[in-house]
Amino acid sequence: MAASHYNDPNMADGKPLIVQSDLSLLLDVHDSAFEEARAAVGVFASLEKSPEHLHTYRINALSLWNAASAGLGPPDVLDVLERFRRYEMPADLPFIIRDTMSRFGKLILRAIDGPICARALAITGGSPDTDGAASIEGGSEPPVAGLPADLLLVCTDPGIWRELGANKKLAKWLEPVAGVDGGEGGFRVKLTERGTVKRELLRLGWPIKDEAPLVPGDPFILNLLPERRSGGSFGLRPYQEDALAAFAGGGLPGSGYGVVVLPCGAGKTIVAMAAMSAIGRKTLIITTNIAAVHQWMDELLDKTDIRSEDMGEYTGGAKTVKSVTVATYQILTWRPDKESDFPHFDLFRRERWGLIIYDEVHLLPAPVFRVVAEIQAVKRLGLTATLVREDGREDDVFSLIGPKRYDVPWKDLERKGFIAEAYCREIRIPLPPREELIYAVAEPREKHRLSAENSAKYEAVRELVENHPDEPVMVIGQFLDQLARIAKDLGAPIITGKTPNPERERIYADFRAGRVRVIVVSKVANFAIDLPDASVAIQVSGSFGSRQEEAQRLGRILRPKARNSYFYSLVSRYTVEEEFASNRRKFLTEQGYRYAIEAWE
Repeated sequence: MAASHYNDPNMADGKPLIVQSDLSLLLDVHDSAFEEARAAVGVFASLEKSPEHLHTYRINALSLWNAASAGLGPPDVLDVLERFRRYEMPADLPFIIRDTMSRFGKLILRAIDGPICARALAITGGSPDTDGAASIEGGSEPPVAGLPADLLLVCTDPGIWRELGANKKLAKWLEPVAGVDGGEGGFRVKLTERGTVKRELLRLGWPIKDEAPLVPGDPFILNLLPERRSGGSFGLRPYQEDALAAFAGGGLPGSGYGVVVLPCGAGKTIVAMAAMSAIGRKTLIITTNIAAVHQWMDELLDKTDIRSEDMGEYTGGAKTVKSVTVATYQILTWRPDKESDFPHFDLFRRERWGLIIYDEVHLLPAPVFRVVAEIQAVKRLGLTATLVREDGREDDVFSLIGPKRYDVPWKDLERKGFIAEAYCREIRIPLPPREELIYAVAEPREKHRLSAENSAKYEAVRELVENHPDEPVMVIGQFLDQLARIAKDLGAPIITGKTPNPERERIYADFRAGRVRVIVVSKVANFAIDLPDASVAIQVSGSFGSRQEEAQRLGRILRPKARNSYFYSLVSRYTVEEEFASNRRKFLTEQGYRYAIEAWE
């Protein structure tokens, strides 16, 4: 029997799971059955923390409903818990699991066609059209050819039908229909409200089993190459294959939509390209900025057999739509003024997309939620390193893009050599006496900036750069004046939101090629930037206590390489920045990264 990390003779090896009454699950990393248990538990529980010794998962309603949507039932969940439990399970847990999962399937969303809906059509005055779908008087026009104008939400429980029918807030989306399927009640739902209804009912504790059809989209065949065009062999890693299988699902219920969570540098783009190949349909990719658009296009040309004439760019500078089109969130959310509609949302509706990929899905802008709610009939894949959203709208991502299909702890990939080993260090730097006095009497809202722009950080940056003379260094910050001075001190190029895209891409190219060793970047480099040779990141300031930003900035240096990576965070001592820094590093410590904290002398 393998020795337990805790040296407790009562702990049997092969039983890594501790099931607690608060519905949290603790997995012992040092148990021989850890890997098997993690794979089984991850299907019905959400990963919350994965530090060195015990990983924490959480069973909640959403995680159980996601499992139900994938075809699992309460016996499957309870069997896993029973098989791997180290101690007795809480007595009420089986009831909670059965009761929660029983809610899934009480509401079923279907197309208005076939025998199930025929009686509802007769009652509401609708009539079948020539292709078997339904044309209902008063219904909205379908935004995609081949779909019914409206959908039917079937309630298998009359009590639920009456409860929802009495809800005044839902009345604008749900039109009651009686006598469905031999006595069941239901509601007529406009196709464009499909996602909105799913989101609102999920918030009320009623998940919808969505059986309405997905559109296939126009065909477009794309294949991954066995070797990169730039040179070197190429293939999917085991965890990338698992992520693809979890998303594509081989046509199983709930397949073809959802979110894949992988660390920066772990190859989310490759998983997406494999999904494009598996689905074989016209694809829209939405990402964070123009540099990321061009990187997607370069990756596609390097690793697939796509031709450049089959790729389109939809940005502020070009608006070409092809079989594979790459766009930015910025152009889609642009409008002339706050009262106008979003003119570029038409890109979603007018084309026969078979797949939409949302890069950095945790950044999905609020206006895009609206149009995503309309286009639930299209397969959709969200990519992210962390689903942490500072606005708390993670559930909206799940209900509109789809549930989390795949997740893997960052440190697991580090141990296996798929991402770089990183050393994180927080350096606390005192304010100079004059700045300390100004800080002491400043208004609360000014204290963040005063502490972030601590002038003593300039010397610290210079020394850290000198301590890594042979390594590519990226200095990242929030405040432009501070970054401009650092760039001048170091003689390094600077990239901000005002840097023209051609110049921005030239600097990135010089950095990748080694012609420039140090670059200074604002928050524009937080997301979707491929800097594979960066091994040192120095963070001089950030967006208050954003955990999301901390994770993304560390991710800039995690791509696998021969050398280790170093992440330094400079924090002003005895200021509000210490409090913000504590929250910022929370996500990474929960992922298993250790922060060394030291005072700057």
